[in-house]
Amino acid sequence: MRRQTPARRWRITWLLGLGVLVNYFDRVNLSVSHNALYAAFGVSNITFGYLSGAYNWTYAMCQLPIGVLLDRFGVRRVGRISTFLWSVASFAAAVSPGIGGLFAARFLLGVGEAPTFPANAKAIGKWFPQSERGLATSIFDAAAKFASAIGVPLIGILLLKVGWRWSFAATGVISLLYFFLFSKVYRDPEDDPELTEEERAYIGGELESPVVQNEQSRPVSLGYLIRQRKVVGLALGFGSYNYVFYLLLTWLPSYLSFALHIDLLHSFLYTGVPWLFATVTDLIGGWLADSLIRRGWDASRVRKAILIGGTACGLGILGAANAHTATRALIWISVSIGGLSAAAPVGWSIPSMIAPRESVGTVGGIVNFSNQLSGIAAPIVTGYVVAATHSYTVAFVISAIYLLIGIASYIFLLGKIEPVPSPVG
Repeated sequence: MRRQTPARRWRITWLLGLGVLVNYFDRVNLSVSHNALYAAFGVSNITFGYLSGAYNWTYAMCQLPIGVLLDRFGVRRVGRISTFLWSVASFAAAVSPGIGGLFAARFLLGVGEAPTFPANAKAIGKWFPQSERGLATSIFDAAAKFASAIGVPLIGILLLKVGWRWSFAATGVISLLYFFLFSKVYRDPEDDPELTEEERAYIGGELESPVVQNEQSRPVSLGYLIRQRKVVGLALGFGSYNYVFYLLLTWLPSYLSFALHIDLLHSFLYTGVPWLFATVTDLIGGWLADSLIRRGWDASRVRKAILIGGTACGLGILGAANAHTATRALIWISVSIGGLSAAAPVGWSIPSMIAPRESVGTVGGIVNFSNQLSGIAAPIVTGYVVAATHSYTVAFVISAIYLLIGIASYIFLLGKIEPVPSPVG
């Protein structure tokens, strides 16, 4: 089948990418506000760890039911509600009178943003054939890294100029604007009036190929899916990635400032360096997977190689544990998050490849539930470790051990990337 020119499906993935960009502006504004919250409310390292993880608590609790809701009500209906809620949460943080209010705002943010990645994985599965899903996924996944690359410096400068409350309010305005944009633009392929018949036939023809999709047409139960080795392997492997991701997302500015004695403004600016590198490697990972597969390479082996190789690069965080200069620390952290980011779009494309077609949202929810348990643990564990040892070394070693578990899960549990067997009867 001939290659299609960029069309409606690529505009949809850029829309999803913009949503993730806005989504992560809302997430990183707390890490930028660490010192300001200490000055305002006397927030300790341990309390800040819990506050950083608060978002992930409700986010994780919502993952399994969100997956089921996505499979029942669709991306557009669930997405509109979620984008509105996360806008409200940012405004609520801006007017919080104390720590209790900030916790409540972060809890609400977790509920609002919970559908984002499972919904995006489901949308990509609907809009793209397997031969294009790696790059399509990398576009929205790279936005998470780019948000930190530009968000931390921009929000940090805004905070230093006008205060932390206005920085939260600014992200609330941006989120609300995205709510209106998503509501106006997003449709599933079968409901999109701007989708041409040629592109509809191209998408539908490849998606219905028996080689690409599982024959199962009805949703499979949550209980059945969580017992599948492939689902468990993907969930554990991706969980290890997310542990390192959230450790750096929530603690990197503080690490640079505390461990390497860099002033606050420069810690904001330096934080953007590894995240910018991760943005590039994220896009390369998705493009490389699609490119090699189109050239005839074995699809499962290509994706497994990128998953395992990228996660192995994540072990570079051990180099940062012994770094004594900003340059050395940034190099090792860039290697770590860059490798993990190259693997991320491949990982996010896999739910639509191993799940029965009508259960992609549920599998995405299972995987993201594991991710968010890691997202909860990373800032809290790091807070306790830093408070007890006055160093980040042990925190980085813990993350490396988890990565080794993730690599083993990809090798021994995920196995060949193909649909899970359909339940008998």
